[in-house]
Formats: sequence, structure tokens, C-alpha cells
Amino acid sequence: MSTPDGGHVFEVRSSVERFDGPVFSVVTDEVTMPGGGVAARDYVRHVGAVGVVALDADGRVVLVEQYRHPVRRRLWELPAGLIDVQGEGLPEAALRELAEEADLRAGRIDVLADLHTSPGCSNEMIRVFLARDLTPVPDGERHERHGEEATMRVARVDLDEAVAMVFTGALTNAAAVGGLLAAARARDAGWAPLRPADAPLPTAGAGER
Repeated sequence: MSTPDGGHVFEVRSSVERFDGPVFSVVTDEVTMPGGGVAARDYVRHVGAVGVVALDADGRVVLVEQYRHPVRRRLWELPAGLIDVQGEGLPEAALRELAEEADLRAGRIDVLADLHTSPGCSNEMIRVFLARDLTPVPDGERHERHGEEATMRVARVDLDEAVAMVFTGALTNAAAVGGLLAAARARDAGWAPLRPADAPLPTAGAGER
């Protein structure tokens, strides 16, 4: 993207796909550098995701504990998932994930934050929503969980206690860290920073796909 003073533009000269999977692909781009050189940059092209800070009437947030194989451990996270249903909007995806992972519905949903989870190696963005006015999904309509989700543990934690978990290192998932800190700040500001559920995503920079 252009620098503020109209300087160098990082132009993609070529792009080669090294791997293509259902969730992400691995790509090598040849990118122009300041001074006239060209450098190869490998990165993960991701479908994107949504996450939900679900806040109940008692000020507790819903956390899920799930096994994550790349780090070989169980992590406390927000209910979250991929943007992988054709034609589904981001608020609808967030509500679906909340129902599937926490057996909850929400009467109100707002945008908390948009996060690039690891921009040094991936273009993944996750939109984190705040969900309130929670009600349970009826027993007969609940999602049957498979794989790692079959052993998922769901807990409700006071929001301030969840924020404390960030600072003790008990909670390290990037989307959960960002979402919980944003939720605490928004609460303390009387929810004024919230954006509507259908707020547009941040504008992509030059060359971003």
C-alpha cells in the first residue's frame, strides 16, 4: 500500500499457489521493494472468520475450551468459526457459531473489533461481535459436535475475570484476547464504541485479495 507521503507501492509482480485447501491456501508472491528490488513473500490466504463475545445479564462471558493441534494444547477461546457458508452474512455466521458451540441465541448483536490475527504470515481477518440478550437453544435443536468440538467445554466467566486471564497468560487465543479487552473497554464507555452488526469491513489495501 502507498505510504502517507505517496511513496513506494508494494506491487505484486507474480503469484504462485503452493497449496490449496478448504480453509486456507499457501501462496508465494513476488513483491517490489523500495530501492527497486523484488522479494518473495510466502503467506497463508484464509477464508476469514467470526467470533462472539456473548455477555449474559449477570455480566459473564461465554468461553469455550477446545483442543488446538498446532499448539498441542487446549485453549480458552470465544465461540468462533469460519466464514464458509455460501451467501451467509457475517452477523448470521456469528449467530450460527454461537448456537453451534455454546447452545445459545442472541437477541442483540453488535460489532466489537476487526482483527488481523497474524499479518506477518496470513491475510486472515476475524470480526468479533458482542452478543447480548442470550437465550438457550432448545434441546431438540442443538448442534451435534464432532472432532475436536466433541470434547469442547463451555463456561461462563465474569468479564473482568476473563480479562484477568489475559494478563496471567491463562488465555492466549488472539481473537479472544482482542475481543475481551474490547468488550471491557466498550462496557466501561457505556457501549458507545460499538458499531452496528452490518458495519462494513475495513477497506483492503492495494494488492490485497
